[in-house]
Amino acid sequence: MVTISTQFNGPDRTGNGGYVAGLLAAEHGTDGPVTSMLRIPPPLGVPLVWESHDEETHLLTTGGAVVGGARDGEFLRDAPACPTPEQAAAGRAAYPGFHHHPFARCFTCGTDREEGDGLRLFTGPYGEGVTASPWAPHQAFAREDGAIDTPTMWAALDCPGGWAADFTTNTIVLGKMTARVHRRPRVGEACISVGRLDEHTGRKFLTDTALYTADGELLGHAEQVWVAIDLAAFS
Repeated sequence: MVTISTQFNGPDRTGNGGYVAGLLAAEHGTDGPVTSMLRIPPPLGVPLVWESHDEETHLLTTGGAVVGGARDGEFLRDAPACPTPEQAAAGRAAYPGFHHHPFARCFTCGTDREEGDGLRLFTGPYGEGVTASPWAPHQAFAREDGAIDTPTMWAALDCPGGWAADFTTNTIVLGKMTARVHRRPRVGEACISVGRLDEHTGRKFLTDTALYTADGELLGHAEQVWVAIDLAAFS
């Protein structure tokens, strides 16, 4: 069983999509790309149950509702290129969430989170359909090996895609995420985050994200499907 701490929220009362997708990926346990799909808003602070069958790993409520599932995945597109340090700095300075944020307490990108409580990863536009920011993991997220864990890495790969699709004009939540972690960054390691909008059709937004070291090593990348929601009805 597993309980997702209330620290790891996206919207105020439900789990951060990237973090929960990363929990699924870590439990699935493969070195290659993993595709995680969220079926319902992930509940926080309650026991959840693992179940594996047909080469998939599922996370369920104790009542049997499927929160999400993970399976071996594959990428459809190349990772976004690494921005320059100047582009990353410009992106952070232009972060729209400083002025309006639909999920201001989001674990990944919320402006109402303190250092060491949330990731405070603030990616803003530096070109058409692309976002970026410099970022370094806080000591609070260190594991025994000095690096962040897989769910936190997936959380860092999550919201830059949402901001590439522009959270300020499109209230969206993560539906599906395919990611591969090449190396988990160490605490304090200087990184550059990038997000790219690939396609928008109806309620769906397809995005790509990546996390690089400051000298251009690809730490991990992801492809995502975001779905527009009615925020008033979302819980």
